[in-house]
Amino acid sequence: METKKIELLAPAKDCEVGMAAINHGADAVYIGGPDFGAREKASNTIQDIEKLCRHAALFDAKVYVTLNTLLYDNELERARKIAHDCWNAGVDALIVQDMKLLELDLPPIPLHASTQCDNLTVEKVQLLENLGFSQVVLGRELSLKQIREIREKTAVPLEFFVHGALCVSHSGQCYLSQHIGNRSANRGACAQPCRLPWDLLDANGKVLIKNRHLLCLKDLNNSAHLEELMDAGITSFKIEGRMKDADYVKNATAFYRQKLDEIFARRTDLKQASQGHCQYNFEVNPEKSFNRGFTDFFINGRQKGIDSPFTPKSMGEYIGEVAWCNPLRMEIKTDKVLHNGDGLCFLNQDNELVGLRADRIVADCVPAVGKPKRTGNCGDAVADNVMVSTNRPHGVHRGAKVYRNYDIEWQKQGDASTGNRKIDIDLTLSETKTGYEFICRDTPRVSATIQCEKISANNPEKATENIRKKALQWGDTPFNPVNLELKFNEPRLIPASVIGEMKRDLVAKLTEELIENHRNNREHRQDHTPSRMDVCQTSPNPDEIPSRLMTCHHCIRYANGMCSRETGQKAEPLFIRNGANTFRLEFDCRNCLMYVSTVN
Repeated sequence: METKKIELLAPAKDCEVGMAAINHGADAVYIGGPDFGAREKASNTIQDIEKLCRHAALFDAKVYVTLNTLLYDNELERARKIAHDCWNAGVDALIVQDMKLLELDLPPIPLHASTQCDNLTVEKVQLLENLGFSQVVLGRELSLKQIREIREKTAVPLEFFVHGALCVSHSGQCYLSQHIGNRSANRGACAQPCRLPWDLLDANGKVLIKNRHLLCLKDLNNSAHLEELMDAGITSFKIEGRMKDADYVKNATAFYRQKLDEIFARRTDLKQASQGHCQYNFEVNPEKSFNRGFTDFFINGRQKGIDSPFTPKSMGEYIGEVAWCNPLRMEIKTDKVLHNGDGLCFLNQDNELVGLRADRIVADCVPAVGKPKRTGNCGDAVADNVMVSTNRPHGVHRGAKVYRNYDIEWQKQGDASTGNRKIDIDLTLSETKTGYEFICRDTPRVSATIQCEKISANNPEKATENIRKKALQWGDTPFNPVNLELKFNEPRLIPASVIGEMKRDLVAKLTEELIENHRNNREHRQDHTPSRMDVCQTSPNPDEIPSRLMTCHHCIRYANGMCSRETGQKAEPLFIRNGANTFRLEFDCRNCLMYVSTVN
């Protein structure tokens, strides 16, 4: 049976974050180029992209550049040049939305169909496969059953988001931001009006729900379904977050790297798509990073609780409930270790998010290592109850659920983490006529030689021990020697400076060889000339705003106990209102879809 390569794909807002993602276990990263990425504030120079490509190639990891906005005709030449520059810089693929790119004189760079293409049906994926795409990013709304059906009827590699922020509308089918403020999501300028508070009204103008984030969803977390997704046909697992900082990307990447490696350890039919293994010196935990709470969305069908109606901001990790409080203090029942300076938050009695800084933590502590129970600052212990003091009134109430959205000690550890990604190598140190040769026996096979005086060892055992010790110390290089074979005519004494010089030479040669091997073995796109009809069908006008502004699997009726299937009542249109903006909600109950439309 052929072993299937599984790719972990991480976001990068810039070169630094991209390198952090690679160092923490990503098999590939996706990053914005100089222009035309779906996050207009996350653009990068070709020089930075080339630097990232070299670093990724060392681990046989890939770099994908997003060129996934709709384009005006006068921008096509600029896009064509960016494509050529990316290929020459070492980029492995472009993620695109506008099919007009297929008519250009592009380099042989593979093209991936962005989720902005609204890839939700077998027919759409078949079309993209026929157009010559090398990978298709499926819509987040799909279930396992639907993914399996697509896989059974297509052969193109499938990519699927497994973590991060969720758009309430089908990707590429949202015009709300463009309608409200002329900031087009399909041009990388979405203002995220879906995260705003809205009132819900019936057809008579009666307010049914007031000032709630009705279109705001929790964040995606499909970490519990990775193996099911692989078996359904997904080979690339994507983390959302091209505007996120390095600490978020490190944490999310490390989390999914560990999850995937656990599966690979017992599944010989699956393997990592790149080289190298990582070590982490911080607690890998997605709840520590920005999150609005988690949902697995529609992977197992429709379910309640996928929305975040009270806040679009990060709640963080749940730590416990308030057992007692006064205006400046609260006692929290928790099993977490808290620190002075932690950021906490809770929903007040009006379900409004309140944030506070824990200025002083005092705890009744269970001893960490056999010490008597004590009251005080307990950074080294697990607390029964923790007393939090603040400098200003917090407004908390008894029974409130408290979350930590900023762990000051974890943040320091995450910021300092390098990932320490290493490639295992086997070495031979042998004697030559004029000196020594240090060989890396792996693929690629490289060697470093040195001419020097050969000294016989007076104490063979100690001399050999010293040689092994020095030859196996590779410090902060990307390489981890696991086997060393010594081949000498007689026991030798080799100065540490001689071994060090050969190691430096070997590191330089091995690094360049790995980078060149990856670059030379990049996949090439097959020549394919699409029909004009196919291009026109899949390339909407960037300026056109339809009356139907959003197509949503999320249903406000269902989320708030008004589903027609549950109540038996007809799903009459409703309205949402924010300030001067009012929109009509229409419901296709047969297909479980909600549309946000302009008011005629």
